[in-house]
Amino acid sequence: MEPYLIILFRTILIYVLIVLIFRLMGKREIGELSILDLVVFIMIAEIAVVAIEDYRDPILPTLFPMFILLSIQVLLAFLSLKSKKMRDFIEGEPTFIIKNGEIDEAAMKSQRYNFDDLLIQLREKNIRNIADVEFAILETSGKLSVFEKEKEKSSITIPLIMDGIIQESNLSTIGKTNLWLRQQLKEKGYTDIKNISFCSYQDGEFYIDLIDQ
Repeated sequence: MEPYLIILFRTILIYVLIVLIFRLMGKREIGELSILDLVVFIMIAEIAVVAIEDYRDPILPTLFPMFILLSIQVLLAFLSLKSKKMRDFIEGEPTFIIKNGEIDEAAMKSQRYNFDDLLIQLREKNIRNIADVEFAILETSGKLSVFEKEKEKSSITIPLIMDGIIQESNLSTIGKTNLWLRQQLKEKGYTDIKNISFCSYQDGEFYIDLIDQ
């Protein structure tokens, strides 16, 4: 019976300590956690598991790393408030994915961010057409901030070409063929599909973005 009482005591104690530590670290939404926050949370969780499972060992040496992590986090948070360079180093900087209506493929690659990610986050913000977007900024939290052009919203974005590859299933969805797409692009001066990073056809108009050279 005694081991169970020890585990119960340790569980309650560690629960209270973790709540206290997270309160001291400041209030942030889960979706807005920085990489540093996430690393600290994972390490604290691992330490907590060890402290509960190894109930025969003294608890204070096990909990000591938690307070070290808390001290490091508070110190770095203070430095981040005082220095933008430190803040950028710790949390990174926002990245323009779309600027002035044009997709920045280099920025997407640097963030390991693909067109599927972009379209998913645009749909989550009820953006029906990628051509309606003037600026899209990937925040340090991973969220996408979107600023639309001053125009009426149109139909939903259905990509016909992504990363130089024709999306045959999407062509079928809009009742068009591979040959039709190639002819339309050729008339507009786009002869090499592999040079097109993204292409969609909506409301009778093409949105075409070339791969950065």
